Amino acid sequence: MTTQEDSGERILYLIKSRGPASAPELGGMLGMTTMGARQHIAKLEQEGLLYSVEERKARGRPVAVWRLTEKAQGRFPDSHANLTVDLIASTREVFGEEGLDKLIEARNAKQLQSYLTALSVYPDVSDRIAKLAELRSAEGYMAAAFFEQDEGVWYLVENHCPVCVAAQHCQGLCRAELQNFQRCFEELAAVERTEHVLKGARRCCYRFTLKA
Repeated sequence: MTTQEDSGERILYLIKSRGPASAPELGGMLGMTTMGARQHIAKLEQEGLLYSVEERKARGRPVAVWRLTEKAQGRFPDSHANLTVDLIASTREVFGEEGLDKLIEARNAKQLQSYLTALSVYPDVSDRIAKLAELRSAEGYMAAAFFEQDEGVWYLVENHCPVCVAAQHCQGLCRAELQNFQRCFEELAAVERTEHVLKGARRCCYRFTLKA
């Protein structure tokens, strides 16, 4: 039997991975009534994990949509955040900005080689993006890939950043990751970041525009 705690965790995960949602939407995803979902939401709100905003629809009254608070965001792991931030600060202090750049370059090169090895067996763009999403999810990014039919482009979305705190102190990490994606698809697609957590977005999102 699913406990109230389990349902609460599932609600947090659903909002984290799919974005803000209303009580009826959450109830539908959880296979329960709207009233049942509201009971779980109320508990999460009391615990300081959810807050609501009103969204206006094309018709009808505004709808309460639920979002994660900063406290709730903190329940999703940020890999060794404090240690990483300390190491970044110490590297800057001992070796300067140039030394930090060299460290990021070395990490970047290692990550790129790992991705290229894993992706090189997938000549088709769709298979390669799907594999990249799998690799990023294994690293904790809660990634997913999908094709936008109307635009004719692929998207890779990352619903969580396990190195967010470190990236706030060293934005070269984000720049390096975008460059790696571009290198992995340089003959197949142009890659650009369209949403960025560090700029206030809920998630990071990358657009892959196929090359002729």
